[in-house]
Amino acid sequence: MNPPRLVLVLGGASSGKSEFAESLVLKTARSPVYLATTVAQDDETRERIAQHRKRRNADWRTIEEPIDVSGAISGCCGDEIVLFECATLWLLNLLTVGHDAESGFIDLLEAFKTAPCPVIAVSNEIGMGVVPRETFTRTFLSLHGRLNQELSENADAVILVAAGLPLALKGSIPP
Repeated sequence: MNPPRLVLVLGGASSGKSEFAESLVLKTARSPVYLATTVAQDDETRERIAQHRKRRNADWRTIEEPIDVSGAISGCCGDEIVLFECATLWLLNLLTVGHDAESGFIDLLEAFKTAPCPVIAVSNEIGMGVVPRETFTRTFLSLHGRLNQELSENADAVILVAAGLPLALKGSIPP
């Protein structure tokens, strides 16, 4: 299969979005790259990382990069396909260390446009709940909504996964 240049996979927590995105990668004849943005700060996160690693075999090359996703993508090869997991945690990492989200968005979108290989980006859909009281959380929620919108606008396909079931919102689900 010749994948689209950019596919965005959205879903809630534990919706099956990661497994679905991994399956898209494996349907291609390309060398898989897992671009991880999660920082293991506690036992629960370390366990989730371990579960993700168990699902992937030794054919996957893993890049752990919480901030410089653009640089990591530009360092990939034309015969690879990148699974960017995930935009939500990347944005949280940016904000936590005080980086400017606006310039981060611009850099990320440019990296996707100039990537030497296709990218499948995973992001949470978090904007369907109650508006939080805390300022940082409201700011994050607002920026995350904008990030998903900008990713969607630039993606060739956008797929929402709910209860493990994919639904094409833009384009079609790659065969």
